[in-house]
Amino acid sequence: MSVFNLNEQNSNLDNKIVAGLERISQVFKTLLWEKSKAFNLSPIQIQLLIFIQHHASNQCTVSYLAQEFNISKPTVSETIKILEQKKYIQKVVDAVDTRSYRVILTARGEEIVFETESFTNPLTEIVSQSSIEDKITLWKNISSMILQLNKMNIITIQRSCYNCHYFSNENDKPFCGLLNQELEVEAIRMDCGEFNPA
Repeated sequence: MSVFNLNEQNSNLDNKIVAGLERISQVFKTLLWEKSKAFNLSPIQIQLLIFIQHHASNQCTVSYLAQEFNISKPTVSETIKILEQKKYIQKVVDAVDTRSYRVILTARGEEIVFETESFTNPLTEIVSQSSIEDKITLWKNISSMILQLNKMNIITIQRSCYNCHYFSNENDKPFCGLLNQELEVEAIRMDCGEFNPA
């Protein structure tokens, strides 16, 4: 059975949904490619710059970035080399292990992130027009799907509430021990800055 076979796709709602998700993934690629051409950067270069801008320095190492984006360490190292040559990032050598380093953005790198991270705006505009009920249902389904993909090791790194040390699900109510409060569905995070692996 193939979701791309039109007879099978059109006669099965599961297949339609998966085909729809595949179509949306193409939209992200297209929008990212448009930005990459405009700024003479590859899509992965833009993605790394955006990630570095918005994540802790201990997550901005070659090893972590390779896991985050499911690419090889040599690919990350080469991408970092190019971004360093373009003066968008700089390496900060580890004081304990001088073979290791993390990367930070330069002022020029921050400008590029500001110019490129808006590639998702068309989708943000569409989502913003939905009712709060539809948004909550959509988020519940997306976060559940991401959790299941993580459990299948398809998404290798997941800093979501569901994988966090502080998270519990007592009496069918999500609870954050760090915030010491119950979490509504819309408060569940996919990428949390305070994430502590369970």
